[in-house]
Amino acid sequence: MFDFSDKVVLITGAAGGIGQGLCEAFLSWGATVLAFDRAAEALNAMDARLHKATPDLTDLAAVKSAVAELTAKTGPVDILINNAGAAAAVSLSTLTPEDWAHDLAINLSAAYNCVEAVKDAMFTRKSGVILNIGTVNAMLAIGHPAYSAAKAGLVSYTKSLAVEYGPRGVRANLIAPGTVKTQAWNARAAQKPQVFDDLKKWYPLRDFAEPRDIANAAAFLASDLGRMITGVVLPVDAGLTAGNPVLASELTLEAF
Repeated sequence: MFDFSDKVVLITGAAGGIGQGLCEAFLSWGATVLAFDRAAEALNAMDARLHKATPDLTDLAAVKSAVAELTAKTGPVDILINNAGAAAAVSLSTLTPEDWAHDLAINLSAAYNCVEAVKDAMFTRKSGVILNIGTVNAMLAIGHPAYSAAKAGLVSYTKSLAVEYGPRGVRANLIAPGTVKTQAWNARAAQKPQVFDDLKKWYPLRDFAEPRDIANAAAFLASDLGRMITGVVLPVDAGLTAGNPVLASELTLEAF
């Protein structure tokens, strides 16, 4: 489908559900993949072809050191995918100052640190792609307020990257997944087995993305097919942000 055989791709949050999907997909398309994740055990269990590291992404010096160590063997990063993310509190009523700081650090500051670690090599080559993995939560209030605020900041940061770094040959875009079928949903599914069936009514496509869907979107934006696309937010959300079929049905008295 895609050919990235001459590209070095750095993927953060590599051991998570979306991260694993990204790693597997870009390996299958021939890329050299650098995989960053703090979950060392899960990372070590992944494909041996990956070049792995476990830096604290909220520590700029640690990120730069890990990038320098790996790229000394692989060559500079062509494509950065800032996928790492976490959500500490589900609502404002349970949100603590520590949760707020944590969510902004891992969802927003970590992306900045990774860009700082790779941008100079991209500038030198006048070529590079930065893909930030956001969320539809940045556009809708559907829980996890600190995480959502951080990802909303990531949207603005992406646009700034596109505008300021475009003249230097670097494109930047953001993918905003909706619900994605990953292991992150296991606990909720165990608590409420019908959770996916209950949620489907809110999604126009009556289905949910899988990690490969996110990887396919990333590949398109990173490839030459997307060479004139920069500064965009691309929802991969089964239509969730396009509109609400439940509300539309109740407003129009029509069945959707």
